[in-house]
Amino acid sequence: MGSKWRKAKLALGLNLCVYVPRTLDDSAAPSSERLSDAALLSPTNWDSRPMTPTPSSHGLRLAKSGSKPSKQTCSICLTKMKQGGGHAIFTAECSHSFHFHCISSNVKHGNQLCPVCRAKWKEIPFQAPTLDPLPGRASVGWPQTDAMMTVVHRLPPPPRRDRRHVVPLLQVPEPSVFNDDESLDLQPAFAERSSGNKIAAGHNAGKIVEIKTYPEVSAASRSNSYDNFTVLVHLKAGATVARENPRGNLASLPQLSQTPRAPVDLVTVLDISGSMAGTKLALLKRAMGFVIQNLGSNDRLSVIAFSSTARRLFSLRRMSDAGRQHALQAVNSLVANGGTNIAEGLRKGAKVMEERREKNPVASIILLSDGQDTYTVSGSSGNQPQPNYRLLLPLSIHGGDNAGFQIPVHAFGFGADHDASSMHSISEISGGTFSFIETEAVIQDAFAQCIGGLLSVVVQELQVGVECMHPSIRLGSLKAGSYPSRVMADTRSGFIDVGDLYADEERDFLVSINVPAEPSMNQTSLLKVRCAYRDPLTKEMTTLESAEIKLERPEISGEAVVSIEVDRQRNRLQAAEAMSQARTVAERGDLAGAASILENCRRLLSETVSAKSHDRLCIALDAELKEMQERMASRHVYEASGRAYILSGLSSHSWQRATARGDSTDGSSLVQSYQTPSMTEMLTRSQATFLGSPSAQRLVQPLWSFGSQPKPR
Repeated sequence: MGSKWRKAKLALGLNLCVYVPRTLDDSAAPSSERLSDAALLSPTNWDSRPMTPTPSSHGLRLAKSGSKPSKQTCSICLTKMKQGGGHAIFTAECSHSFHFHCISSNVKHGNQLCPVCRAKWKEIPFQAPTLDPLPGRASVGWPQTDAMMTVVHRLPPPPRRDRRHVVPLLQVPEPSVFNDDESLDLQPAFAERSSGNKIAAGHNAGKIVEIKTYPEVSAASRSNSYDNFTVLVHLKAGATVARENPRGNLASLPQLSQTPRAPVDLVTVLDISGSMAGTKLALLKRAMGFVIQNLGSNDRLSVIAFSSTARRLFSLRRMSDAGRQHALQAVNSLVANGGTNIAEGLRKGAKVMEERREKNPVASIILLSDGQDTYTVSGSSGNQPQPNYRLLLPLSIHGGDNAGFQIPVHAFGFGADHDASSMHSISEISGGTFSFIETEAVIQDAFAQCIGGLLSVVVQELQVGVECMHPSIRLGSLKAGSYPSRVMADTRSGFIDVGDLYADEERDFLVSINVPAEPSMNQTSLLKVRCAYRDPLTKEMTTLESAEIKLERPEISGEAVVSIEVDRQRNRLQAAEAMSQARTVAERGDLAGAASILENCRRLLSETVSAKSHDRLCIALDAELKEMQERMASRHVYEASGRAYILSGLSSHSWQRATARGDSTDGSSLVQSYQTPSMTEMLTRSQATFLGSPSAQRLVQPLWSFGSQPKPR
């Protein structure tokens, strides 16, 4: 079912143009460039033979579907143009044919270029504004009427001075300093709260983060001591972003929320090397269109495109109506060619962040690449040591000794040929996540899941402190995954730096301590947990602490019942450790040994308390480990997808944050343990846009506003 749905999404989703006026004069471009640009819309070689010719003074024809049968495919929706389909067919003066409703949607925003050959048309089809899609139809469900057939606009040629001054976007000179970011213009609802509204801050104090603790057993014999006793620290961020439709019904998706949220500065660093030509680049444009349309008017976006070199397509701009239009035009102008210089792309992205005059509360970089950097590092092979992937990151990103800030990079490895090791390292060093986009059609969903989180940050600079309460208790270890943690020299206290939390996001950390024997005591005080964090809206720091964690000490304890919450997190950490070990062994060429490690881990997990209770996380871990085993079937399979799948899994578990893994954003997947409701909603929006329904078209508005709904468009 999942495979059929993905194919259907790909078929419906290949309405690939970002429907905005292009800024390039393609009529002046070399024919080779036009052909490569045309390939962005097609995974195959299009049949460009014209339909049965009909005399026309302007070289184009409108024909009803009762014309001579044709096996042509519409180059936009990828469905056959055949007799009896109930669709009008438009043949342009360049001889390429399309469904009328498909091409009219393309040109209604002013696009005058053939999506296939990029020829500039003198006449374009125009969709009458009163015609709506038929209810229940997908993207090919428009009615055929004589009124629609006759609406064709003739385009006047542009003035000569306009043609003379058109400059390709990628040739526009860059400033030496990127301090031209658009000023923040906070809307009233956001400005009121961020100015220090004490009522709002007091109302949320203590509710943004919730602390719960679980000792591995609730009671232990007072005469016994324990050297490796585990306490689970569970944190959950509040749900400050309103949700009105938790079931994700497409017919009644959530209305725009009145709840303010922290605006975002987002820089996307996009690979446009030659290997991205064709469907990859077209789907990337579509995904970026989705991102642009779902950012709010106080969010700012800048786009860096890189191949052999890197360029900033436009400065950090607010996504107002004008900003969105500018961003869409810039993205739509991209053409794939050249090599893959990831380091230069990240350098430009970091430069945008570092030199901006003003800063939104949340900042992040999204990196997408389908290849390997051949300019800064060389891949490891045989007995060669692992490359120093830190060289790909500028100092301001990887947080060196002299860096004043650190920006997380959420890396997306696209396809079978990307360098998963470098992308995972980039994300790990910077504090971001690594996602593996195995299926091309999933790219928009992967981006949607990521921004669904970024647009819901409710906690920043979160630090967790653990303090021993009993004088004889000492900390053994803090198991925090990739989060920086440290135990103080006296082993009486320790700290974990967590950073940002999205709305509804959870974190679990295991604290190991010793518990002394206490023959005369009924209870032993173990730990106290404290949290300090910043509210991204009010900028105020808040501290809170848990109740004292105590262990009951009966004279004689019965059979110890292990806490399922603690057992669940032990399983997660054990599975992550097995993944890491299996990857190390696989990199040495021993795939059988790597698969054996994963199989042994599955067997151990199956014997745990949570597995026997059919715990959902345990079921998901088993399915994930099994999938990794299958991706080690051969060296070819491991190189193509196994390595990336394991690394994206490790990234997810080490940060306890959702990543895309293969098709993991698909609704049938079990690997959704860290998805938040905000991510799920944005995924629902992304998947709904493939349906082509009027309700789906209305979804490409920002999911959340800053206290006021946008004006209807």
